[in-house]
Amino acid sequence: MNGLPKNISSDFGWIEVDGKVYDYDIVIYPNGNIERRKKEISKRKHGTSHKLDLEEITGYLGHEEEVVVIGTGQYGALSLTEESERLLRDLGLEIIQLPTKEAIKRYLELCRNKRVLGIFHVTC
Repeated sequence: MNGLPKNISSDFGWIEVDGKVYDYDIVIYPNGNIERRKKEISKRKHGTSHKLDLEEITGYLGHEEEVVVIGTGQYGALSLTEESERLLRDLGLEIIQLPTKEAIKRYLELCRNKRVLGIFHVTC
């Protein structure tokens, strides 16, 4: 589990991972790789990026994750669709959805001994 983030912080509109600041939603894979969240998929289907659509979440899976931590934003606006949540449960994955600052703390605790997929919303 080398390459995993050691320090993460966030406030409205940004997230900082080991000294690098992102001003957009990010996904952190179990190997530590970081990419921009593909929220345009959910926005196109639901009219808002505050839903994690099945097509979007499926694109992040397949990295031997055991836990999915979702930072729902500073005020908790982001949520899984019913279909997305059902898929994750059917796959036997633990799902944790918390406001982003709390989700960061939980993510950092969990990735010490589990393979964690982190999805972090940086605004509302």
